Amino acid sequence: MKFLGYLIRKLGYALLTLFGVLSLVFFLFQVLPDPAQLTMGQRSDLQSLESARKEMGLDQSVGEQYIAYLNDLSPLSYYSPQDSQIFNSGVVLSESSSGIVVLKSPYLRKSYQSRKPVSSILSEAFEGTLVLAVFSMLIAVVFGIAFGALAAFRYQRFLDKALLFVSTLGISLPSFFAAILIAWLFGFVWHRYTGLSMTGSLVDYSLSEGRHYVWANLLLPGIALGMRPLAIITQLTRSSMLEVMEQDYIVTAKAKGLSNWQIFRKHALRNALNPVVTSISGWFASLLAGAFFVEYIFNWKGIGKVTVDALEKADYPVVMGAVLLIASIFIVVNLVVDLFYKYLDPRVQLEA
Repeated sequence: MKFLGYLIRKLGYALLTLFGVLSLVFFLFQVLPDPAQLTMGQRSDLQSLESARKEMGLDQSVGEQYIAYLNDLSPLSYYSPQDSQIFNSGVVLSESSSGIVVLKSPYLRKSYQSRKPVSSILSEAFEGTLVLAVFSMLIAVVFGIAFGALAAFRYQRFLDKALLFVSTLGISLPSFFAAILIAWLFGFVWHRYTGLSMTGSLVDYSLSEGRHYVWANLLLPGIALGMRPLAIITQLTRSSMLEVMEQDYIVTAKAKGLSNWQIFRKHALRNALNPVVTSISGWFASLLAGAFFVEYIFNWKGIGKVTVDALEKADYPVVMGAVLLIASIFIVVNLVVDLFYKYLDPRVQLEA
């Protein structure tokens, strides 16, 4: 019951957060250029422009547009007979001549530019971002924990100072600059040795092979994206390990004659992971939400690049959908991390 109450409170906070993000972004778009004008072009006549605005739902007042968008997002929605065709699937709960009440999945509308459903655009882009984020985080976690633990066991020696210097440099180096440097060096200057391209996505299309995965394109953006979290995880693991190694139970384990490896594996590492998990969760949520600059620099088709392209074209439904997806990712990851904390440290109480 305690866990259920905690989960309900967290979900309630999540809905309030999503509502706040949605409202802020929606009303922010009202002061930006008219998407109908940008879509139709400067030379469009007034009748065509008004027709486009009506098709986009921009002929209504801001309040009516806001209510209509919330209605589209809500799982339980009401539609008039002429609007009932906008959703493809759902369970009709009530139907009358004035309208219908339907239970459905959230409807993110269609892109102003391509007229494709936003959910379809984001699902296609999400695959690239997910693979890139997992690969980058895998590099950061494996090497970050290993380097941090190694530095702690070689405290104040040459290896510790070298790793500390390199990790500090990695934290100071912005991801977009690291991406440009890595793309230029390994994709251009040393291309004949590496065989890697400066740009490219996970999925490619060709007449001979059709749709296929190009895994080599993952390496450079993955390294560029994983550098900063790797450096931060290295320093966090190092400082946490040093703190844990001074605890009484570690001294007792040493007195019992346990080897350094046994102490590290059974006692030190698990208790040193709490602050590291916080960093891992935050970075993974950020990477999964889309590293905008890195994806754009490497022309990697993911949530970040799709969002930047949509902003350039004033394709607001795509941007709104991407923002809601990003916010949802952060919320889900934070909830999972809270539960993982409980597993790592039973002393942690599940409190909102």
